[in-house]
Order: sequence, then C-alpha cells, then structure tokens
Amino acid sequence: MAEEELATPRRPRGWAITEAAREDLELLGVAELEERIEALEAEIGRTRAQIARKQAGRAAADAFFSKPG
Repeated sequence: MAEEELATPRRPRGWAITEAAREDLELLGVAELEERIEALEAEIGRTRAQIARKQAGRAAADAFFSKPG
C-alpha cells in the first residue's frame, strides 16, 4: 500500500471553528458552557496576538522598503 493512501486527508482551514459552531449546545451543562466560553476567549486572544504580530511585521517591512523622503 502506498504511503499516500495511509495519510489522513488534510482538513480545510477553519474546520475546527466550523465543527464547534455545529455542536448542539443544548447537550452541555452550565459548567461545560462556561469552559467552552473560556476556551473560545483564549482562542480569540491567541488570534488577536497573531494579528498584532503580522501587523508589526508588515509595518516593519513597509518602513524598511519605503522610499526616504
């Protein structure tokens, strides 16, 4: 069997968020819902930090490559 056949298919970007949005919240208790909110807030913080890093990198590149004026 070829190695390619054994590899799991690659998931599309954002699949985890899509799956989380599909979860039936009716099945979760209050504590589980609060844990879910904490996890989502942590992910929002992680995402915001990545945006800030990318913006800083872009600003540094723009400053480096801008024409002196």
